[in-house]
Amino acid sequence: MDAKIGRLVGAMGAFFSGGDNGCEREVAEAATEEHKNVSIMRLSWALVHSRNKDDVNRGIAMLQASLGGSKSPLEAREKLYLLAVGHYRNGDYPRSRQLLEHCLEIQPGWGQALSLKKTVEDKIAKDGVIGIGIATTAVGVLVGIAAAVARKN
Repeated sequence: MDAKIGRLVGAMGAFFSGGDNGCEREVAEAATEEHKNVSIMRLSWALVHSRNKDDVNRGIAMLQASLGGSKSPLEAREKLYLLAVGHYRNGDYPRSRQLLEHCLEIQPGWGQALSLKKTVEDKIAKDGVIGIGIATTAVGVLVGIAAAVARKN
């Protein structure tokens, strides 16, 4: 298992120097099912880390389609994590947190997932505070308008 992970990590550096076209070409030219799965993971990684929202969505779709075919808990954990990254980059923080919780069920102390989960939870809390501020401001404006109308009558 560790040898497979080592090959995957080692190949990732060389692979990413070619950009997404290199990833897509590698998937198309994969000789074995295992090589194709590794190539799909690398392409998915590149897509969910892209600045282009369409690429991120494409990466999410690829990962969701391949999630059921995961052969090991480690492979499922990696796919769930990449899905969480994609959803985080799209601003879907609750879905990202849910996927990270699944990752942590598979491997509870995984540092990458714990770190991203903290970032996601901070973002959710910040968005919640901003939402409360907006709602409070809106209520204040409505009360002010109602008070002005009441004084006028």
